[in-house]
Order: sequence, then structure tokens, then C-alpha cells
Amino acid sequence: MNIQQPTSSVPLLAVHQLSCERDERVLFSHLNFEVHLGDILQLEGPNGVGKTSLMRLLAGLLPHAEGEVYWQGKPIQDQQEEFLQSMLFIGHLAGIKADLTPLENLSWFAALEGLQDEALLEQALRQVGLQGYEDHPCQHLSAGQKRRVALARLLFTQRPLWLLDEPFTALDKDGVTAMESLLVSHANQGGAVILTSHHALETLPGLRKVHLGAHS
Repeated sequence: MNIQQPTSSVPLLAVHQLSCERDERVLFSHLNFEVHLGDILQLEGPNGVGKTSLMRLLAGLLPHAEGEVYWQGKPIQDQQEEFLQSMLFIGHLAGIKADLTPLENLSWFAALEGLQDEALLEQALRQVGLQGYEDHPCQHLSAGQKRRVALARLLFTQRPLWLLDEPFTALDKDGVTAMESLLVSHANQGGAVILTSHHALETLPGLRKVHLGAHS
């Protein structure tokens, strides 16, 4: 995978004085952090503090009450198309079509990347442990297998920023190990990752953490 490197030396993504409200309740406020090329940034905090809301906000799926999000030094709203083409968001749910097969799901996702290489997609499914399941409808797969279908997208995307909400959900021990290696590989190749997880990630090289607390 060859990630197109941003030419600027400013942070890839920066959050400045960000606040978020849901149902008239402040989840977090005055939040600040930066993400640079090669970073793996974990959002942590107790349940209900707004980790998933922050991920959805960064992905453009939720509005923020105050503050600003910058992409390569410029407000995201001024370059939304460029940002969306540079970011991949995989939420807590698998986000796949149950009546399609893993290969059909990946073919749809690959089309968004401008790819039409079935051999590449089959290789991605092998790498996530789904060899032999390429043509099984996803509705017949286990929760962990469905999660692997979604995460297989990471093996062929060219987008530098990954936003991953609980990517280790439903994965077995081998799946967790493979996912950890994939995160490190992406960072080493010049990408960046922001993720939420209840999984212990302290052994990942270069890991940084942002803690969300009440009104943090």
C-alpha cells in the first residue's frame, strides 16, 4: 500500500477547543489534540463520555457545538471533499450488507477507491482469515467473521487517516494480533490512526492517548 503523503509539516488533523452536546447534555468540552503522520491515537474514558460521538463528529456524521477541526492546517468545512477522500471510518457496527457475500461487499467498497481487482480483494479476505468464505452470504457468518469483512477494507484502502470505533470487537486472539499488526504497519507507512478500544494497547509502538472525561 502506498499512501500519498501530505506535503505540509503541520499536523494531519488537529482538534481545537472542541465541544459536543447530545440531548442537551455536554459530553465533552474544550478538547484539544493533534494527530501527526505515523501516530496511533487512542481515545479513552468511561462509557458514555462521548468517545463514539467524537469519532462520528470527526467523520462528519455529527455536528459539534463549539471549537474547530483542522485538516492539514485548514478548517475541515473549507475542504470537506478532500478530507472525506483522505479518511476511512469504520464504526462499532460492521457496516456490511448481510445479503451480500464478503467478496461482493469488498467489491462495493473497492469501487469507492477506484479499484477493480478481484484478486486483491480475495487476498485481503485471506489475510483476515476468511479464505473459503468469500462467497458465503454474510448473514450466515459469525459476528467476528462479519467484523473481519469490514476490517478487510483496511488492507487495500489508500486513505491516510483511519477512524476506527472499537475495531477489536468480536475478534478472537488471532484476529486481535492481526489487527494490532495492521495498525502498526499503517502508521509505519506514513498513515495515522484514531481509535477507541477497551482492548489493552500499551504494547503498540508510538501509541498516544487522549482521555475524555466529563467536560474534559
